[in-house]
Amino acid sequence: MGTMKTIGTAALLLALSLPVFAETKCHMKFTLSGWSAFYKTASGTGTITCDNGQSARVNLSSKGGGITFGRSTIKDGLGTFTDVEGISELYGTYVQSEAHAGAGKSTKASAMTKGEVSLSLVGKGKGVDVGIAFGKFTIEKAGK
Repeated sequence: MGTMKTIGTAALLLALSLPVFAETKCHMKFTLSGWSAFYKTASGTGTITCDNGQSARVNLSSKGGGITFGRSTIKDGLGTFTDVEGISELYGTYVQSEAHAGAGKSTKASAMTKGEVSLSLVGKGKGVDVGIAFGKFTIEKAGK
């Protein structure tokens, strides 16, 4: 019985010494504008804030191919990330899939993934925008 007690105590100490990673919810407010004739490109800025107190200003860029034509601006955009361990997991390139059609004011929605992190974007657009685009959306910490 002494051996079982020692193993149990060792397992408990090991479990207590392992770090516990708390996940946090992060959101991004952003503005994005661009032009496309065939390859849709856009750039913008945003601010990411997380429930754990982390925040950062970011630069955004989007590039993709598809049947698109138009000029657009997204203002008051909001991005919602899946829970992460920290803000550093959010930087990088997301694979984007987007469908939209509109003239004048329209609402855009996009869903993207980067490994295990997913990002959902919504925003109100101004301009002329027609088509379907598939591409990449990159988030970089401002000042790089």
